[in-house]
Amino acid sequence: MTKIDKVLFTGKTHTTVAQAPTPADHGSLNLALSSPSHAGHEQQLTTVAPHPTAEELFAGGWSACYITAIGLIAAQKRVALPADLSVDVEVDLGQTGAAWLLEARFEIRIPGLAQDVAEKLAHAAHEICPYSKLAHGKIDVSVNVITS
Repeated sequence: MTKIDKVLFTGKTHTTVAQAPTPADHGSLNLALSSPSHAGHEQQLTTVAPHPTAEELFAGGWSACYITAIGLIAAQKRVALPADLSVDVEVDLGQTGAAWLLEARFEIRIPGLAQDVAEKLAHAAHEICPYSKLAHGKIDVSVNVITS
């Protein structure tokens, strides 16, 4: 799999589990937005509200889907998840030569769980998450599981 030589932009998300929504309420999305800037292309939006980039939207959708997949796998295996479970996803847009590529990094925090159990949940979630299936074999994805 080709790796990025030059990162041009990184979209970052932090996803936590909220109270379970009712059947009529699918929960809410709260995005903290900022405009991207890279050397020589700083942007200031004084009259326009900042909007998410494609990388931020992709990371946000992926992290929401993935944290749900962790919950499904944990329920199947009868593993109680901590209330402070969280997933940070960073999606890089970059280039290698003339090719444009994406890469992703996952940091999954499952405090209080045994490391081996947490890692099994994290990897099993990638097996059922539709975003992870879409990316599998197409973009480089690294996973870091933290239990402390």
